[in-house]
Amino acid sequence: MGRKVLQKSKIHWEAVVADPRFKKLHHDKNKFLWCMMLFALVYFFCLPIATAYFQDILKIKIWGVINLGLIFALSQFIVAWLIAIIYAKRANAVFDPRAKALVQDANNIQEIKRKKR
Repeated sequence: MGRKVLQKSKIHWEAVVADPRFKKLHHDKNKFLWCMMLFALVYFFCLPIATAYFQDILKIKIWGVINLGLIFALSQFIVAWLIAIIYAKRANAVFDPRAKALVQDANNIQEIKRKKR
């Protein structure tokens, strides 16, 4: 009644994986993601390290009761959103068009194989 039947994919995945453009896309995307993750981990772990070993720096008053530690802690949210925005822009501008071209070419390969039969 409410079940959907899974259809066989029309994409020729072997052709996609074998394509050197896919390997380059995979390499470029992994490099970008690892760099973003490394930055995020270093930034996010700075807060617990600073609270353990550099408390005097975090106690510096900025304005009223707001100190550097509070600003740094709140900046973690801003950095997380910035990372998400940067990734979304890069994916939309660079990775997705390249992936779409690969899938389109794989579909064309599949169509050529069907015509030969």
